[in-house]
Order: sequence, then structure tokens, then C-alpha cells
Amino acid sequence: TRVHGTRRRHRPRPPDAFRSRRSTPPSGEGRWARLGLEATAAVRAELTRWAAAFTPQLLARHGIVTRETIASETVPGGFASIYPVLKALEDGGRVRRGYFVAGLGAAQFALPAALDLLRSLRESAPAVADGEGPSVSLLAATDPANPYGAALPWPKTPPGTSRGPTRSVGASVILVDGALAAYTARGDRQLFVYLPDSEPPRSRVGRAIARALITRARSGADAPRGMLIEEIDGAPASAHALAPYLTDVGFAAGALGFRATFPARTGRPS
Repeated sequence: TRVHGTRRRHRPRPPDAFRSRRSTPPSGEGRWARLGLEATAAVRAELTRWAAAFTPQLLARHGIVTRETIASETVPGGFASIYPVLKALEDGGRVRRGYFVAGLGAAQFALPAALDLLRSLRESAPAVADGEGPSVSLLAATDPANPYGAALPWPKTPPGTSRGPTRSVGASVILVDGALAAYTARGDRQLFVYLPDSEPPRSRVGRAIARALITRARSGADAPRGMLIEEIDGAPASAHALAPYLTDVGFAAGALGFRATFPARTGRPS
């Protein structure tokens, strides 16, 4: 009689848990190279050349450069990277430093031509006194000529609105005599209006907004783009105080809001 011994089943031994011996944080991974003093000086010189070339572009674009202007441009290094160049231009007499625009920071640098233009606008009489219409500008919200959302804050939105104006692609602003009068979100379906509280400026600005919107609706290379305004200040467009002005310029009230449609152009003039 054979006696079979008990077979032992050997289970595989689990491997030891991996223990990292890394002493540096994950953000420090990668390839590194030690730069000598000459390489560091070359990098600093390159940054200085870049700032010296970019600062005149900012001055030509904005006229007056402030800390808020630099923040809106998302300049690498922020205001600290541009300030030495502005200070050197001031010492050389090419720009002027002062408190030119109330409500902005104290560090304001301006071109002499921009200051002369500001003084002329301050000393000139309003256009309405000469019987002329208001000065209306329709700009992209991201245009450097639009100071709102950058150098100037956006006005407060009506209560109950989920999202207010932003400097986003596709959005537009309407400036009347330099002040923000309206903001259209991307797609032109949502509109924010900032009308004066008293008359006659309230009606004057309302008519200017409506004319600017109908002009935008009629624009287009081959055919008018059209426009549908569903909401104004977060409420149905038909219930807003701007509704009569929209109707006067050619908008048609419907179930969805105010619509401006035009027949397509059959051909181009020769």
C-alpha cells in the first residue's frame, strides 16, 4: 500500500509594494540643465529687448497704459515686466506719467498725443448742443478700444441674471458718446442695455442703440445677417423699455423676441 504525502500548494508571494525614493515633487520632473551666468544674462537681455519692443505697441494701442491695461493684455510677467521700460521712456521725455483718468491706478503712462486728445474732448461742447446726433461705436468686446472689462469695470447687471458681460469672442459693445450703452452676447440673442435714468438722454441713447443694432443686422458681404433678440437684461425683449425704439427702426416683434430679417441680395452691383 502506497501512502501519498500531502501536497502543499505554494501560493505566489505578492511582490513588495513599490516605494518611491523620489525626493522632489512631481512638478520638478523633466530634463534640467544648469545655466551659467552668461546664459542667464542672455535670457535677461532677450526679455529686456522684448519688453522694449512691446511697450511702444501698448502705448500706440491704448494711448494710456495702466496696470489694468497690462492685466487685460495678459502680458507675461505682468506690469512688473513693462514698468522699467515705461520708466525709461518717461525719463527720456517720450511718455508722460500722471493721474489722467480718475478711478484708475496711480501709475498711468500716456503718449503726449493721447493727452492732447483727452483735453480736447474735455474742453469741447457736447455734440447734442450743436444739433448733431450722438457718437456711436459698435465694437467687439475684445477690441482694445473697448475699456470695459479691462481698464473700467462692467456696470452692474440686473438682479436675477445668471451671467453678465464678459470680454469674450463673438460679443459686442455699443458705445454712445464714449459710454457703454449696450452689450450683445455671442449670437446677438442676449442683450444688456444701460439707459440713462432721465430724459432726454434716455430716449437719445435708446434710439442710438436701436439704430446700431439694425445696422448690424443689415450687414453682410453677400446677404444681410439678420438678428433675433430674445432677452434684454435677462427678461423677455418685448417687456423692456427698449422695445419701442426697436420697432421704430424695423425690428418685428414675435413670439421669440424681436427679429430683423431682410430678403437676400440677388446680385452684386457692377
